[in-house]
Amino acid sequence: MRLLSFAVAALAVIALVVGQQSGSHGILGLGAVGLLLAFATFRATEISTFLKIFSVIFAVEYVATGAGAVLAQVGFWPAGWQAIAPPASLPTTIAVFGILVYAISFIPAIRRIARLASPYFEAPEATTAQLWPVKPFSIGTGRLGIALLVFLVVLNQIQVGISLRLSFFNRDFYNAIQEKDAATFWYQLIYVFSVWAAIFVISNLIEMIANYTLLIRWRRWMAESFSAAWLRNANHYRVSLAHTADNPDQRIAEDTRAFVNQTYSFALPLLTQVSTLVSFSIILWSIPVASVVPGTEISIPGFIFWMALIYSVAATWIAHLIGRPMIGLEFEQERREANFRYSLARLREYSEQIALMRGETSEQRHLTERFGDIVQNFYRLVWARVRLTTFTLSFAQANVVVPYILLAPHYFSGKITLGIMTQVASAFDRVQTAMSFFIDRYQSIASYVASINRLTTFEAAIAQAEAQGAGGADAGIDIAQKAGTDTTIETLSLTLPNGQPIVNASDLTLPAGHSTLVVGPSGSGKSTLFRALAGIWPFGKGKVAAPAGQTMLLLPQRPYLPQGSLRAVLSYPAEPNAFSDADIRAAMEKVKLGHLTDRLDEVDLWGQRLSGGEQQRLAVARALLAKPDWLFLDEATASLDETLENEIYAMIRRELPQTSIVSIGHRSTLRALHDGLVAMEKNADGTFSPKAKAMAEAR
Repeated sequence: MRLLSFAVAALAVIALVVGQQSGSHGILGLGAVGLLLAFATFRATEISTFLKIFSVIFAVEYVATGAGAVLAQVGFWPAGWQAIAPPASLPTTIAVFGILVYAISFIPAIRRIARLASPYFEAPEATTAQLWPVKPFSIGTGRLGIALLVFLVVLNQIQVGISLRLSFFNRDFYNAIQEKDAATFWYQLIYVFSVWAAIFVISNLIEMIANYTLLIRWRRWMAESFSAAWLRNANHYRVSLAHTADNPDQRIAEDTRAFVNQTYSFALPLLTQVSTLVSFSIILWSIPVASVVPGTEISIPGFIFWMALIYSVAATWIAHLIGRPMIGLEFEQERREANFRYSLARLREYSEQIALMRGETSEQRHLTERFGDIVQNFYRLVWARVRLTTFTLSFAQANVVVPYILLAPHYFSGKITLGIMTQVASAFDRVQTAMSFFIDRYQSIASYVASINRLTTFEAAIAQAEAQGAGGADAGIDIAQKAGTDTTIETLSLTLPNGQPIVNASDLTLPAGHSTLVVGPSGSGKSTLFRALAGIWPFGKGKVAAPAGQTMLLLPQRPYLPQGSLRAVLSYPAEPNAFSDADIRAAMEKVKLGHLTDRLDEVDLWGQRLSGGEQQRLAVARALLAKPDWLFLDEATASLDETLENEIYAMIRRELPQTSIVSIGHRSTLRALHDGLVAMEKNADGTFSPKAKAMAEAR
């Protein structure tokens, strides 16, 4: 970037010298704006990568087109190529774009967009790309994204140039019709229009392929990045406890898609519209039509240009005032839609429990209320859209006749030809369309802002959960690795998500190689204590010393059974092929699930197919396969009868002799199955403290 800024500055200085010697105001302007671009390019090293890409593009284009304009001015441009010599206005316009990119980088909304977009273009990991007819090759993910974006930007600018060339065809074509010049008519139609139209079509097809390639790769990277951050270090659990981001699944699936598509659909078309605005404004300005201020002799040069500008700016401001409430309504609509989808997903997940309790009527009432929320906000959104659409449709209809109303007096007085009239009308339409970019897309902007807000808040929720993670620099609960085999709670204060204290513990040791039973009344914080020891409970502070290099597995009362084959369910969280068939079948036999051994590769919703007791025994089978150093059972056998529970515990001690076991349970029969006892004792302040007790105590 710094070297590029020096190249821009060098060209700008040369342009100033040439402009001063030749007296060309265009070249002088090229040099003056170039110095500002050199400063912006030099400072662009500090802006986000996404915006930096555009800054580099404009700086390179300025050097290329500016050099051509200077060469043409001093007479070094090839005589045979004079028709394509770049005018000084072209690099000047490009320089303005580059300066604007740096300027908008300070706008908070643009900063948020760029911060979300930049990581993809910085991604270092390798990916495979294929460019026909070249064989597949390996390239960095970010480098490929940058290459595709640069290609699309340049291609869009080329398409603007083609449109500009076709506008001159339009002028010459209608002039030939007016003058009844058949030779020129057919020449323009066959050798000008046909060629450039074909190039335009081909360029659009190429753009479509490159566009889809960039969007799907970008979306995949963002979805994987957000899901990885959400799942890392149990952040998903902390986010759900803190209620800092509703419906994370929808944010990953829907909002990343919307962000990628809308960022592209705003960045590239906006750039195209700005290029169109500048290019066709030159046409409007150069038309020999001036207007006199009523009651005076003051002539206004570029009258048509100023009319198009004022007309479009006024309409854009009115559309903003009308459509501004839609941004908040769009955000709220997405939230309510996501809540309804979540309710349906929960109903499907707990369909058996709902059926057993005959809860269909209650569920239907709940769904009706959820959808009622959608309808209520939807009507507000509809009326906001009706108001905006009324204005935009009226504006669009007026656009058809306004340029002809302005130009008709000049045409009928013979000051302009039919070809010029049609060209100017077309240019007026292109200019006002470019200026009306935000009018036409205001509804999309509202949805876009909602997606940005949802991703930004989700990102903040993940960052907060990450900071709360055990072992982190900002973690309230520090789980330190130590030598030895015992786990020791040095000091630990746990609270509920609402801040209410629930557990205070200190100087408690869980001896390795033993089985310890934790007892206490419901709500005394036994499960919360387990989750803190596992490193996933974020609310509290203290220090726990855990054996270095030891593995831990916690079996909850209701185990998680992912969708897939039974083999995958048993191996979870390891890969389905992590264990041999013999080991899996042996584990199943030991937990009394031998009747399922022939269904290992059967894919089903096992969480609904298996009884509660079968699910708990399946979780124990996982422990037999994983062989953890520490096994925490949080009422993990509560669905079993006492006889089967005794058999399962005896089997665990027999099969995992080196594993340290800590259990939560309410049955008195569990005491005989453990070596030690920890009881949750109530304190004067209403909290509970785990205390080591003799097995005969705490009856």
